[in-house]
Amino acid sequence: MKDPSPVSSPEPSDRPPEAPLDSWKEIASYVKRHVSTVQRWEEREGMPVHRHVHDKRGSVYAFSSELDAWLQSRGLRLEEEEKERLAETPVDAEDDHGPRGTPWARRWLVLGGVAALTLLAVTYVMTRSRAGGATRPKIKSLAVLPLKNLSGDPAQEYFADGLTEEVIGRLSMIRGLRVISRTSVMPFKDTHMSAPEIAKKLRVDALVEGSVIRQGGRVRVHAQLIRGATDEHFWSETYDRDFGDALALESELAQSVARKVEVTITGKEHERLVAARHVSPEVYESYLKGQFIQGYRRADVEKKIAYFEEAINKDSMFAPAYLGLANAYADLGSTFVGGPTEEVRPKVISAARKALELDPQLAEAHALLAEQQQDQWQWAEAGAEYKRALDLKPNDVAAHVGLANWLLCQGRIDEALTWAQRARELDPLGISGVQTGWILLFARRYDEAIREVRSVLAVHPDYDYALWSLGFALIGKGQYEDAIPVLERTVTMMERSPGSIEPLATAYGYAGRRTEALRLINELKQRRQTSYVSAGVLIGPYLALGNYDEAFAWFERAYQEKSETLQYLKVNPFFDPVRDDPRFADLLRRVGLDQAR
Repeated sequence: MKDPSPVSSPEPSDRPPEAPLDSWKEIASYVKRHVSTVQRWEEREGMPVHRHVHDKRGSVYAFSSELDAWLQSRGLRLEEEEKERLAETPVDAEDDHGPRGTPWARRWLVLGGVAALTLLAVTYVMTRSRAGGATRPKIKSLAVLPLKNLSGDPAQEYFADGLTEEVIGRLSMIRGLRVISRTSVMPFKDTHMSAPEIAKKLRVDALVEGSVIRQGGRVRVHAQLIRGATDEHFWSETYDRDFGDALALESELAQSVARKVEVTITGKEHERLVAARHVSPEVYESYLKGQFIQGYRRADVEKKIAYFEEAINKDSMFAPAYLGLANAYADLGSTFVGGPTEEVRPKVISAARKALELDPQLAEAHALLAEQQQDQWQWAEAGAEYKRALDLKPNDVAAHVGLANWLLCQGRIDEALTWAQRARELDPLGISGVQTGWILLFARRYDEAIREVRSVLAVHPDYDYALWSLGFALIGKGQYEDAIPVLERTVTMMERSPGSIEPLATAYGYAGRRTEALRLINELKQRRQTSYVSAGVLIGPYLALGNYDEAFAWFERAYQEKSETLQYLKVNPFFDPVRDDPRFADLLRRVGLDQAR
């Protein structure tokens, strides 16, 4: 079957599906341009031309499919450049009469041309040297756009996306560089927007774009750096590696980008940046497939767990697989999925600690451990772990959001908003804005909370957690009837998870729709007989109905379970009706939130 997509560089014993173009002349002929033009495009525009591994500088090769993809992405810019070049070309070559026939005239024309070119060259160099500082500002921020899967196999999307995320993760270790998160760059997958338009939306100085081709046991990544303001391509490189050396490839690519943008890297940052180990293709493939699955539905989470366990069974020393497993178990134990806390939490902590035992530099594992400690009201330990995570990975959005949440639980609203805003700067188009909205909700700034969450929904209209948060904010403002359709939709999207039913029952209660509220309360109670449902989800609905004694009975059950709902005792506006009750003050003390930190 004919495959129009490019394929990877062959191993010595293989014959690729498409024969390479084996010289500058063949490449120039294929793109219908002069050799000097394609050499200029390769140097300045990142045309995907490769060099054989030996001393002959001119011994190059390229693949037609790569050239087609590259020409398509840069077509208009190159055509305009070529038109300008042709407009400057002398036309006397077309005239066989006059000065062309006279040797002396030809000599004078040549001498005059040389002098003019020399003058132009000197002027160009002087102008560039004077203007260099003004036209090339220092790069302080960048985004790694989703690498294009050019393998000819849509099933390899998980690999291209996984590689993108891993490169972002590597660069996120550098404190002096602001690196945009994965959730904000993924909307630009297969985009037709220009580099300056993307850079403006993400508010970055530079972009990394490229492609990945996987064939068999080989991987080829072509990457290039682009100045956001000018669309100038000022660096490109191609990496051909065995699949088992994917981690080393990611490390080399990140190091090359860091060198080219001239960011200052500390000794410790450099150590973390270059750290890489060989991992078998089967292990890395299972790991990336687990990472690729998105969503919080039980079936999705269980599928993730299976992939990570598969990777661990094949290589029990691969730390990222334990981290992935810990994150998946954390999702399983969330209010939305409803896994039993007493069963799931030990698994999360065990996997996170194993990941740190194998690799103490895993910032995400420190952040996840902090989250679990916070769930158990170990406030000091959690704060220290969040700060350790941010020290290791200053651009990690999850650690920023986690620390903001920790500060929120302490009642330190302004500090929480500061950290949430920093997360938003790293994730301008992503989902971290929901955390800002959540903090504003708990600060009783309902209009601002609604605006913030709606700004996330403008980019991610089907993001269920944002809709869930919007419903809470509308309840807080007293717009119960507006909240109900939003939350009814959320219940459907979240497949009637206990955490989705809670705010809808609460909205029904405040709206005076008592029968509907009690129906949902009874559903949650019945489900507790056969599966895990957190006691915390029944507190809000009973408060909304004004049944405070029953609410306190569920507060106590939530305390025994160490429900995550109780983290927010100090700030949750839905607990305000009983905040002056002595039973509430006692609960606050037992959870460890009665003192400032």
